[in-house]
Amino acid sequence: MTHEFEVRESIEIDATPEQVWEAISTGPGIDSWFMGRNEIEGREGGRTRMTMGGLAHLGTVTAYEPGRRFGYASDQNPDGTFMAFEYLIEGREGGSTVLRLVHNGFLGDDWEAEYDALSVGDRMYLRKLAAYLEHFPGRTSTYNLFAPGSRVTGPARAWAAFKDAFGLRGEISPGDPVRVSIEGLPPSEGVLEWADHGFMGARTGAGLYMLLLGHLGHVVVEYHDYTDDVDGERLETAWQAWLEATFA
Repeated sequence: MTHEFEVRESIEIDATPEQVWEAISTGPGIDSWFMGRNEIEGREGGRTRMTMGGLAHLGTVTAYEPGRRFGYASDQNPDGTFMAFEYLIEGREGGSTVLRLVHNGFLGDDWEAEYDALSVGDRMYLRKLAAYLEHFPGRTSTYNLFAPGSRVTGPARAWAAFKDAFGLRGEISPGDPVRVSIEGLPPSEGVLEWADHGFMGARTGAGLYMLLLGHLGHVVVEYHDYTDDVDGERLETAWQAWLEATFA
């Protein structure tokens, strides 16, 4: 049985409407803050493709008004479930932008847990988008890491591990200095961007991290690198080893 849902969120971003449009409506733009590798056929009725974990998720562009409105919907699954996203862009004086998101569709039998995860996740990914546009303008991700870990019982355990990976102690808040340090990688200095609802984001000079406790208690490490000299294989190996050692 399917269950209809809707999530509405908005955020003010220190970027122009044109910059926001590029980030939400083009493949390289979406790659730079969201999940997977994305391809967008830039027109209403055009096709979309997100590839992640060897799987391709297909959809259709439902709205395409450059600088104002962009929407797409996933293809319907055999059980009738699907998701649709619509972004509305509103420029503000001083060059900032308000971005409004409507995320709706139909979920399956586990809809309550899925809805709770989506409600929090949408808000956190908008924060990630804002951090990308504010601190890495004009750059796109050259390497994306999406490293899923095991299921964790108890959010406190995950939160303590996230703080340790970022070199944080005690009470934390956005703006705190971080030191990303795990075995197998050179340490890197950065800044904590957000820490809320099981999501912790930090930026370094090279890229943007997000550690999260997701749906059903699964830990995930995400990273976007905006340089041309990242060793992706080394990065993935180190973070997968961290996940396995930390949450064994």
